[in-house]
Amino acid sequence: MARSEARLLVPALMFIALVVAAVGSLGTPLITSVATSFHVSLGSAQWTLTVALLSGAVATPVLGRLGAGPHRRAAILATLAVVVAGSALTVLPLPFAWLLAGRAAQGVGLGLTALMMGVARDHLPEERSAAVIALISVVSIIGAGVGYPLAALLAEFGGVRAAYGLGLVVTAAALLTAWRSMPEAPEGRSAHVDVAGAVVLAAALLLVLFLAGERTLWSRHLALAAGLAVVAVVLLCVWAVIELRSTTPLVDVRAVRHPAVAGANLAMFVGGIGMYLLLTLITRYAQTPHGAGYGFGLTTFVAGLILIPFSVLGFVAGKLTPRVRTRIADPLLLAGSAVVVGGGFALFAAARSDLAELFAAMGVLGFGVGGFSAAMPGVILAVTPKSETSSAMSFNYVVRSVGYSLGSAIGGLILAAGTGPGHLFPDDSAYTTAALIGIGAMAITTLTSLALARRRSSETNP
Repeated sequence: MARSEARLLVPALMFIALVVAAVGSLGTPLITSVATSFHVSLGSAQWTLTVALLSGAVATPVLGRLGAGPHRRAAILATLAVVVAGSALTVLPLPFAWLLAGRAAQGVGLGLTALMMGVARDHLPEERSAAVIALISVVSIIGAGVGYPLAALLAEFGGVRAAYGLGLVVTAAALLTAWRSMPEAPEGRSAHVDVAGAVVLAAALLLVLFLAGERTLWSRHLALAAGLAVVAVVLLCVWAVIELRSTTPLVDVRAVRHPAVAGANLAMFVGGIGMYLLLTLITRYAQTPHGAGYGFGLTTFVAGLILIPFSVLGFVAGKLTPRVRTRIADPLLLAGSAVVVGGGFALFAAARSDLAELFAAMGVLGFGVGGFSAAMPGVILAVTPKSETSSAMSFNYVVRSVGYSLGSAIGGLILAAGTGPGHLFPDDSAYTTAALIGIGAMAITTLTSLALARRRSSETNP
Protein backbone atom coordinates (compact mmCIF):
# COMPACT_ATOMS: atom_id res chain seq x y z
CA MET A 1 0.00 0.00 0.00
CA ALA A 2 1.03 3.61 -0.51
CA ARG A 3 2.17 5.32 2.68
CA SER A 4 -0.74 7.79 2.60
CA GLU A 5 -3.24 4.94 2.23
CA ALA A 6 -1.61 3.08 5.12
CA ARG A 7 -1.94 6.17 7.31
CA LEU A 8 -5.68 6.26 6.59
CA LEU A 9 -6.08 2.50 7.00
CA VAL A 10 -4.73 2.30 10.56
CA PRO A 11 -7.22 4.72 12.18
CA ALA A 12 -10.02 3.10 10.14
CA LEU A 13 -9.13 -0.35 11.52
CA MET A 14 -9.01 1.05 15.06
CA PHE A 15 -12.30 2.88 14.71
CA ILE A 16 -14.18 -0.13 13.34
CA ALA A 17 -12.78 -2.43 16.05
CA LEU A 18 -13.74 0.10 18.74
CA VAL A 19 -17.27 0.57 17.37
CA VAL A 20 -18.15 -3.12 17.12
CA ALA A 21 -16.79 -3.76 20.63
CA ALA A 22 -18.65 -0.81 22.16
CA VAL A 23 -21.93 -1.61 20.40
CA GLY A 24 -21.67 -5.29 21.29
CA SER A 25 -21.38 -4.38 24.98
CA LEU A 26 -24.25 -1.87 24.93
CA GLY A 27 -26.54 -4.40 26.57
CA THR A 28 -24.56 -4.45 29.84
CA PRO A 29 -25.51 -1.05 31.35
CA LEU A 30 -29.06 -1.11 29.93
CA ILE A 31 -30.39 -4.39 31.36
CA THR A 32 -32.36 -2.76 34.19
CA SER A 33 -33.67 0.00 31.92
CA VAL A 34 -34.77 -2.55 29.31
CA ALA A 35 -36.62 -4.59 31.95
CA THR A 36 -38.46 -1.47 33.10
CA SER A 37 -39.20 -0.04 29.66
CA PHE A 38 -40.41 -3.29 28.08
CA HIS A 39 -42.03 -4.73 31.23
CA VAL A 40 -39.98 -7.93 31.14
CA SER A 41 -38.03 -9.74 33.86
CA LEU A 42 -34.35 -9.02 34.49
CA GLY A 43 -33.60 -12.55 33.25
CA SER A 44 -35.29 -11.78 29.94
CA ALA A 45 -33.58 -8.39 29.71
CA GLN A 46 -30.22 -10.14 30.29
CA TRP A 47 -30.67 -11.74 26.88
CA THR A 48 -30.05 -8.36 25.23
CA LEU A 49 -26.42 -9.01 26.20
CA THR A 50 -26.36 -12.81 25.88
CA VAL A 51 -27.84 -12.89 22.37
CA ALA A 52 -25.19 -10.42 21.15
CA LEU A 53 -22.42 -12.58 22.64
CA LEU A 54 -23.94 -15.68 21.07
CA SER A 55 -24.31 -14.24 17.57
CA GLY A 56 -20.81 -12.80 17.84
CA ALA A 57 -19.35 -16.14 18.91
CA VAL A 58 -21.05 -17.93 16.01
CA ALA A 59 -20.26 -15.24 13.41
CA THR A 60 -16.60 -14.90 14.41
CA PRO A 61 -15.26 -18.20 12.96
CA VAL A 62 -17.51 -17.87 9.87
CA LEU A 63 -16.23 -14.35 9.20
CA GLY A 64 -12.71 -15.50 10.00
CA ARG A 65 -12.96 -18.07 7.22
CA LEU A 66 -14.49 -15.53 4.80
CA GLY A 67 -11.69 -13.15 5.73
CA ALA A 68 -9.17 -15.70 4.52
CA GLY A 69 -10.74 -15.63 1.04
CA PRO A 70 -10.91 -13.22 -1.89
CA HIS A 71 -14.11 -11.48 -0.76
CA ARG A 72 -12.92 -10.04 2.54
CA ARG A 73 -13.88 -6.45 1.70
CA ALA A 74 -17.39 -7.54 0.71
CA ALA A 75 -17.68 -9.59 3.93
CA ILE A 76 -16.68 -6.58 6.04
CA LEU A 77 -19.14 -4.24 4.32
CA ALA A 78 -21.99 -6.78 4.43
CA THR A 79 -21.40 -7.47 8.12
CA LEU A 80 -21.41 -3.78 9.00
CA ALA A 81 -24.62 -3.35 6.97
CA VAL A 82 -26.20 -6.09 9.12
CA VAL A 83 -24.98 -4.31 12.26
CA VAL A 84 -26.48 -0.99 11.07
CA ALA A 85 -29.80 -2.71 10.30
CA GLY A 86 -29.77 -4.29 13.76
CA SER A 87 -29.02 -0.92 15.32
CA ALA A 88 -32.06 0.53 13.56
CA LEU A 89 -34.24 -2.23 15.04
CA THR A 90 -33.08 -1.34 18.56
CA VAL A 91 -34.13 2.29 18.06
CA LEU A 92 -37.52 1.81 16.40
CA PRO A 93 -40.61 1.61 18.67
CA LEU A 94 -41.05 -2.15 18.24
CA PRO A 95 -41.82 -4.99 20.71
CA PHE A 96 -39.15 -6.66 22.85
CA ALA A 97 -38.64 -9.54 20.39
CA TRP A 98 -37.49 -7.06 17.74
CA LEU A 99 -35.03 -5.54 20.21
CA LEU A 100 -33.51 -9.01 20.71
CA ALA A 101 -33.32 -9.47 16.93
CA GLY A 102 -31.54 -6.13 16.64
CA ARG A 103 -29.09 -7.01 19.39
CA ALA A 104 -28.35 -10.34 17.67
CA ALA A 105 -27.58 -8.45 14.45
CA GLN A 106 -25.34 -6.01 16.36
CA GLY A 107 -23.47 -8.92 17.91
CA VAL A 108 -22.47 -10.22 14.48
CA GLY A 109 -20.10 -7.25 14.29
CA LEU A 110 -17.96 -8.74 17.07
CA GLY A 111 -16.61 -11.12 14.46
CA LEU A 112 -14.96 -8.25 12.56
CA THR A 113 -12.07 -7.82 15.00
CA ALA A 114 -10.18 -10.80 13.57
CA LEU A 115 -10.76 -9.50 10.03
CA MET A 116 -9.28 -6.13 10.99
CA MET A 117 -6.15 -8.01 12.11
CA GLY A 118 -6.04 -9.88 8.80
CA VAL A 119 -6.22 -6.61 6.85
CA ALA A 120 -3.41 -5.11 8.96
CA ARG A 121 -1.16 -8.13 8.48
CA ASP A 122 -1.73 -8.22 4.72
CA HIS A 123 -1.41 -4.51 3.92
CA LEU A 124 1.06 -3.04 6.43
CA PRO A 125 4.81 -3.58 6.84
CA GLU A 126 5.61 -6.40 9.27
CA GLU A 127 6.80 -4.26 12.19
CA ARG A 128 3.94 -1.80 11.76
CA SER A 129 1.34 -4.54 11.44
CA ALA A 130 2.44 -6.22 14.67
CA ALA A 131 1.92 -3.00 16.64
CA VAL A 132 -1.43 -2.30 14.94
CA ILE A 133 -2.70 -5.84 15.55
CA ALA A 134 -1.78 -5.52 19.23
CA LEU A 135 -3.73 -2.25 19.48
CA ILE A 136 -6.74 -3.72 17.65
CA SER A 137 -6.78 -6.51 20.23
CA VAL A 138 -6.67 -3.97 23.06
CA VAL A 139 -9.32 -1.73 21.51
CA SER A 140 -11.66 -4.71 21.23
CA ILE A 141 -11.43 -5.01 25.03
CA ILE A 142 -11.58 -1.37 26.13
CA GLY A 143 -14.49 -0.65 23.80
CA ALA A 144 -16.78 -1.81 26.60
CA GLY A 145 -15.30 0.81 28.88
CA VAL A 146 -15.98 3.50 26.29
CA GLY A 147 -19.55 2.49 25.54
CA TYR A 148 -20.71 1.73 29.09
CA PRO A 149 -20.76 5.26 30.62
CA LEU A 150 -22.02 6.91 27.42
CA ALA A 151 -24.90 4.46 27.07
CA ALA A 152 -25.77 4.77 30.75
CA LEU A 153 -25.79 8.58 30.54
CA LEU A 154 -28.05 8.60 27.48
CA ALA A 155 -30.39 6.06 29.09
CA GLU A 156 -30.60 8.18 32.23
CA PHE A 157 -31.69 11.32 30.37
CA GLY A 158 -33.26 10.04 27.14
CA GLY A 159 -34.32 6.46 27.80
CA VAL A 160 -33.29 3.14 26.32
CA ARG A 161 -34.01 4.17 22.71
CA ALA A 162 -31.67 7.15 23.01
CA ALA A 163 -28.87 4.92 24.29
CA TYR A 164 -29.32 2.50 21.42
CA GLY A 165 -29.47 5.49 19.07
CA LEU A 166 -25.80 6.04 19.85
CA GLY A 167 -25.16 2.58 18.42
CA LEU A 168 -26.97 3.45 15.21
CA VAL A 169 -24.92 6.61 14.68
CA VAL A 170 -21.50 5.06 15.28
CA THR A 171 -22.20 1.87 13.29
CA ALA A 172 -23.34 3.93 10.31
CA ALA A 173 -20.09 5.90 10.59
CA ALA A 174 -18.13 2.63 10.75
CA LEU A 175 -19.84 1.35 7.58
CA LEU A 176 -18.97 4.58 5.74
CA THR A 177 -15.37 4.35 7.01
CA ALA A 178 -15.02 0.75 5.83
CA TRP A 179 -16.47 1.58 2.41
CA ARG A 180 -13.93 4.38 1.98
CA SER A 181 -10.83 2.61 3.37
CA MET A 182 -10.98 -1.21 3.25
CA PRO A 183 -8.71 -2.65 0.53
CA GLU A 184 -9.38 -5.84 -1.42
CA ALA A 185 -7.76 -9.06 -0.21
CA PRO A 186 -4.52 -10.17 -1.94
CA GLU A 187 -5.00 -12.24 -5.09
CA GLY A 188 -4.82 -16.00 -5.03
CA ARG A 189 -6.89 -16.49 -1.87
CA SER A 190 -9.77 -18.96 -1.64
CA ALA A 191 -12.10 -19.86 1.20
CA HIS A 192 -15.21 -21.98 1.65
CA VAL A 193 -17.46 -21.95 4.70
CA ASP A 194 -18.09 -25.29 6.38
CA VAL A 195 -21.87 -25.01 6.88
CA ALA A 196 -22.23 -28.24 8.89
CA GLY A 197 -19.44 -27.20 11.23
CA ALA A 198 -20.98 -23.75 11.66
CA VAL A 199 -24.38 -25.22 12.60
CA VAL A 200 -22.97 -27.67 15.15
CA LEU A 201 -20.72 -24.99 16.65
CA ALA A 202 -23.67 -22.61 16.90
CA ALA A 203 -25.71 -25.22 18.78
CA ALA A 204 -22.83 -25.95 21.18
CA LEU A 205 -22.17 -22.28 21.86
CA LEU A 206 -25.89 -21.62 22.36
CA LEU A 207 -25.92 -24.20 25.15
CA VAL A 208 -22.68 -22.91 26.69
CA LEU A 209 -23.83 -19.29 26.78
CA PHE A 210 -27.33 -20.28 27.90
CA LEU A 211 -25.88 -22.23 30.83
CA ALA A 212 -23.56 -19.31 31.62
CA GLY A 213 -26.42 -16.81 31.57
CA GLU A 214 -29.13 -18.82 33.36
CA ARG A 215 -27.60 -18.88 36.84
CA THR A 216 -30.83 -19.94 38.57
CA LEU A 217 -30.86 -23.13 36.50
CA TRP A 218 -27.76 -24.38 38.36
CA SER A 219 -29.20 -23.63 41.78
CA ARG A 220 -32.74 -24.93 41.17
CA HIS A 221 -32.34 -27.63 38.48
CA LEU A 222 -28.79 -28.91 38.85
CA ALA A 223 -29.43 -32.25 37.10
CA LEU A 224 -30.89 -30.52 34.02
CA ALA A 225 -28.03 -28.01 33.91
CA ALA A 226 -25.44 -30.79 34.19
CA GLY A 227 -27.20 -32.74 31.43
CA LEU A 228 -27.18 -29.75 29.10
CA ALA A 229 -23.50 -29.20 29.89
CA VAL A 230 -22.77 -32.80 28.82
CA VAL A 231 -24.72 -32.24 25.58
CA ALA A 232 -22.67 -29.09 24.92
CA VAL A 233 -19.40 -31.02 25.40
CA VAL A 234 -20.60 -33.79 23.07
CA LEU A 235 -21.54 -31.22 20.41
CA LEU A 236 -18.11 -29.60 20.66
CA CYS A 237 -16.49 -33.03 20.21
CA VAL A 238 -18.71 -33.71 17.17
CA TRP A 239 -17.74 -30.29 15.79
CA ALA A 240 -14.04 -31.11 16.22
CA VAL A 241 -14.49 -34.39 14.31
CA ILE A 242 -16.34 -32.58 11.50
CA GLU A 243 -13.56 -30.01 11.24
CA LEU A 244 -10.84 -32.67 11.16
CA ARG A 245 -12.59 -34.53 8.33
CA SER A 246 -13.50 -31.46 6.30
CA THR A 247 -11.29 -30.37 3.42
CA THR A 248 -12.42 -26.77 4.04
CA PRO A 249 -12.84 -26.56 7.85
CA LEU A 250 -14.39 -23.59 9.57
CA VAL A 251 -11.40 -23.59 11.92
CA ASP A 252 -8.20 -25.49 11.15
CA VAL A 253 -8.29 -27.72 14.24
CA ARG A 254 -4.93 -29.24 13.34
CA ALA A 255 -3.35 -25.79 13.52
CA VAL A 256 -5.19 -25.12 16.78
CA ARG A 257 -3.53 -28.24 18.21
CA HIS A 258 -0.10 -26.65 17.74
CA PRO A 259 1.33 -26.35 21.30
CA ALA A 260 1.79 -22.58 21.02
CA VAL A 261 -1.75 -21.99 19.74
CA ALA A 262 -3.36 -24.48 22.14
CA GLY A 263 -1.48 -22.99 25.08
CA ALA A 264 -2.43 -19.46 24.06
CA ASN A 265 -6.09 -20.41 23.78
CA LEU A 266 -6.01 -22.14 27.17
CA ALA A 267 -4.45 -19.02 28.70
CA MET A 268 -7.11 -16.89 26.97
CA PHE A 269 -9.93 -19.10 28.26
CA VAL A 270 -8.85 -19.21 31.91
CA GLY A 271 -7.58 -15.63 31.86
CA GLY A 272 -10.84 -14.47 30.28
CA ILE A 273 -12.79 -16.07 33.13
CA GLY A 274 -10.68 -14.21 35.68
CA MET A 275 -10.66 -10.86 33.88
CA TYR A 276 -14.43 -10.68 33.40
CA LEU A 277 -15.01 -11.98 36.94
CA LEU A 278 -13.18 -9.00 38.43
CA LEU A 279 -14.94 -6.58 36.08
CA THR A 280 -18.28 -8.02 37.23
CA LEU A 281 -17.36 -7.91 40.92
CA ILE A 282 -16.22 -4.29 40.93
CA THR A 283 -19.18 -2.87 38.98
CA ARG A 284 -21.71 -4.82 41.06
CA TYR A 285 -20.03 -3.87 44.34
CA ALA A 286 -20.07 -0.19 43.37
CA GLN A 287 -23.83 -0.27 42.69
CA THR A 288 -24.78 -2.12 45.90
CA PRO A 289 -26.79 0.20 48.20
CA HIS A 290 -25.33 1.33 51.53
CA GLY A 291 -28.10 -0.57 53.31
CA ALA A 292 -26.34 -3.84 52.54
CA GLY A 293 -23.57 -2.86 54.96
CA TYR A 294 -21.10 -2.19 52.17
CA GLY A 295 -21.10 -0.78 48.64
CA PHE A 296 -21.61 2.78 47.40
CA GLY A 297 -25.10 2.81 45.88
CA LEU A 298 -23.89 4.37 42.62
CA THR A 299 -26.20 4.97 39.67
CA THR A 300 -25.55 3.10 36.44
CA PHE A 301 -23.88 6.15 34.89
CA VAL A 302 -21.58 6.88 37.83
CA ALA A 303 -20.70 3.20 38.13
CA GLY A 304 -19.80 3.31 34.44
CA LEU A 305 -17.25 6.04 35.17
CA ILE A 306 -15.29 3.46 37.17
CA LEU A 307 -14.50 1.87 33.82
CA ILE A 308 -12.57 4.94 32.68
CA PRO A 309 -9.32 3.87 34.45
CA PHE A 310 -9.84 0.43 32.90
CA SER A 311 -10.02 1.88 29.39
CA VAL A 312 -7.26 4.47 29.79
CA LEU A 313 -4.68 2.18 31.39
CA GLY A 314 -5.65 -0.66 29.04
CA PHE A 315 -4.86 1.59 26.08
CA VAL A 316 -1.57 2.70 27.69
CA ALA A 317 -0.56 -0.94 28.15
CA GLY A 318 -1.47 -1.64 24.55
CA LYS A 319 0.75 1.20 23.33
CA LEU A 320 3.67 0.10 25.53
CA THR A 321 3.52 -3.60 24.68
CA PRO A 322 4.95 -3.40 21.11
CA ARG A 323 8.01 -1.59 22.49
CA VAL A 324 8.48 -4.08 25.31
CA ARG A 325 8.13 -7.01 22.87
CA THR A 326 11.55 -6.17 21.44
CA ARG A 327 13.08 -7.23 24.77
CA ILE A 328 10.59 -9.65 26.29
CA ALA A 329 8.94 -12.59 24.50
CA ASP A 330 5.17 -12.54 24.05
CA PRO A 331 4.50 -15.54 26.36
CA LEU A 332 6.40 -13.80 29.16
CA LEU A 333 4.31 -10.68 28.55
CA LEU A 334 1.20 -12.84 28.90
CA ALA A 335 2.50 -14.19 32.20
CA GLY A 336 3.40 -10.73 33.50
CA SER A 337 0.01 -9.33 32.50
CA ALA A 338 -1.75 -12.23 34.25
CA VAL A 339 0.20 -11.40 37.41
CA VAL A 340 -0.95 -7.77 37.14
CA VAL A 341 -4.60 -8.88 36.86
CA GLY A 342 -4.03 -11.13 39.87
CA GLY A 343 -2.75 -8.05 41.68
CA GLY A 344 -6.03 -6.31 40.85
CA PHE A 345 -7.91 -9.20 42.49
CA ALA A 346 -5.65 -8.99 45.55
CA LEU A 347 -6.22 -5.24 45.82
CA PHE A 348 -9.99 -5.68 45.59
CA ALA A 349 -9.94 -8.48 48.16
CA ALA A 350 -7.90 -6.46 50.66
CA ALA A 351 -9.17 -2.89 50.19
CA ARG A 352 -12.58 -1.83 48.89
CA SER A 353 -14.00 0.39 51.63
CA ASP A 354 -13.23 3.57 49.67
CA LEU A 355 -14.36 4.42 46.15
CA ALA A 356 -10.80 5.41 45.21
CA GLU A 357 -9.74 1.83 45.94
CA LEU A 358 -12.25 0.54 43.40
CA PHE A 359 -10.88 2.99 40.82
CA ALA A 360 -7.37 1.73 41.60
CA ALA A 361 -8.37 -1.94 41.27
CA MET A 362 -10.11 -1.20 37.97
CA GLY A 363 -7.03 0.62 36.70
CA VAL A 364 -4.77 -2.31 37.61
CA LEU A 365 -7.21 -4.66 35.87
CA GLY A 366 -7.20 -2.46 32.75
CA PHE A 367 -3.41 -2.36 32.58
CA GLY A 368 -3.18 -6.13 32.94
CA VAL A 369 -5.94 -6.83 30.41
CA GLY A 370 -4.40 -4.34 27.96
CA GLY A 371 -0.99 -6.01 28.14
CA PHE A 372 -2.49 -9.48 27.92
CA SER A 373 -4.64 -8.59 24.90
CA ALA A 374 -1.75 -6.89 23.10
CA ALA A 375 0.62 -9.82 23.60
CA MET A 376 -1.85 -12.59 22.69
CA PRO A 377 -1.86 -12.12 18.87
CA GLY A 378 1.94 -12.31 18.80
CA VAL A 379 1.91 -15.77 20.39
CA ILE A 380 -0.62 -17.15 17.89
CA LEU A 381 0.52 -15.38 14.72
CA ALA A 382 4.15 -16.41 15.24
CA VAL A 383 3.14 -19.91 14.05
CA THR A 384 0.29 -18.91 11.70
CA PRO A 385 0.54 -18.24 7.93
CA LYS A 386 -0.59 -14.80 6.77
CA SER A 387 -3.54 -16.24 4.88
CA GLU A 388 -4.89 -17.84 8.09
CA THR A 389 -4.59 -14.74 10.31
CA SER A 390 -8.33 -14.02 10.47
CA SER A 391 -9.28 -17.67 11.00
CA ALA A 392 -6.71 -18.28 13.75
CA MET A 393 -7.57 -15.11 15.66
CA SER A 394 -11.30 -15.69 15.24
CA PHE A 395 -11.04 -18.98 17.14
CA ASN A 396 -9.14 -17.19 19.91
CA TYR A 397 -11.97 -14.66 20.17
CA VAL A 398 -14.56 -17.42 20.41
CA VAL A 399 -12.55 -18.84 23.31
CA ARG A 400 -12.41 -15.38 24.85
CA SER A 401 -16.17 -14.89 24.53
CA VAL A 402 -16.88 -18.19 26.25
CA GLY A 403 -14.35 -17.38 28.98
CA TYR A 404 -15.92 -13.97 29.59
CA SER A 405 -19.41 -15.48 29.76
CA LEU A 406 -18.28 -18.11 32.26
CA GLY A 407 -16.48 -15.44 34.30
CA SER A 408 -19.70 -13.46 34.58
CA ALA A 409 -21.68 -16.60 35.45
CA ILE A 410 -19.18 -17.78 38.05
CA GLY A 411 -19.29 -14.37 39.72
CA GLY A 412 -23.09 -14.52 39.84
CA LEU A 413 -23.07 -18.05 41.27
CA ILE A 414 -20.56 -17.20 44.01
CA LEU A 415 -22.47 -14.10 45.06
CA ALA A 416 -25.78 -16.00 44.95
CA ALA A 417 -24.30 -18.68 47.20
CA GLY A 418 -23.20 -15.94 49.59
CA THR A 419 -26.67 -14.41 49.83
CA GLY A 420 -28.43 -15.43 53.02
CA PRO A 421 -32.10 -16.51 53.16
CA GLY A 422 -34.39 -13.51 52.88
CA HIS A 423 -31.52 -11.19 51.92
CA LEU A 424 -31.40 -9.20 48.68
CA PHE A 425 -27.62 -8.78 48.63
CA PRO A 426 -24.73 -11.17 49.27
CA ASP A 427 -22.51 -10.94 52.32
CA ASP A 428 -19.39 -8.86 51.90
CA SER A 429 -17.32 -12.02 52.43
CA ALA A 430 -18.74 -13.47 49.20
CA TYR A 431 -16.82 -10.83 47.24
CA THR A 432 -13.62 -11.85 49.02
CA THR A 433 -14.26 -15.51 48.16
CA ALA A 434 -14.83 -14.61 44.50
CA ALA A 435 -11.64 -12.54 44.46
CA LEU A 436 -9.61 -15.46 45.86
CA ILE A 437 -11.01 -17.75 43.14
CA GLY A 438 -10.01 -15.10 40.60
CA ILE A 439 -6.46 -15.09 41.96
CA GLY A 440 -6.41 -18.86 41.43
CA ALA A 441 -7.57 -18.46 37.82
CA MET A 442 -4.86 -15.91 37.10
CA ALA A 443 -2.25 -18.18 38.74
CA ILE A 444 -3.23 -20.95 36.28
CA THR A 445 -3.02 -18.42 33.43
CA THR A 446 0.45 -17.35 34.58
CA LEU A 447 1.74 -20.94 34.77
CA THR A 448 0.32 -21.73 31.31
CA SER A 449 2.01 -18.65 29.85
CA LEU A 450 5.34 -19.53 31.52
CA ALA A 451 5.10 -23.02 30.01
CA LEU A 452 4.66 -21.40 26.59
CA ALA A 453 7.69 -19.19 27.23
CA ARG A 454 9.77 -22.20 28.26
CA ARG A 455 8.79 -24.09 25.12
CA ARG A 456 9.62 -21.15 22.84
CA SER A 457 12.97 -20.74 24.59
CA SER A 458 13.82 -24.43 24.05
CA GLU A 459 12.86 -24.18 20.35
CA THR A 460 14.99 -21.08 19.71
CA ASN A 461 17.94 -22.32 21.83
CA PRO A 462 18.14 -26.10 21.27
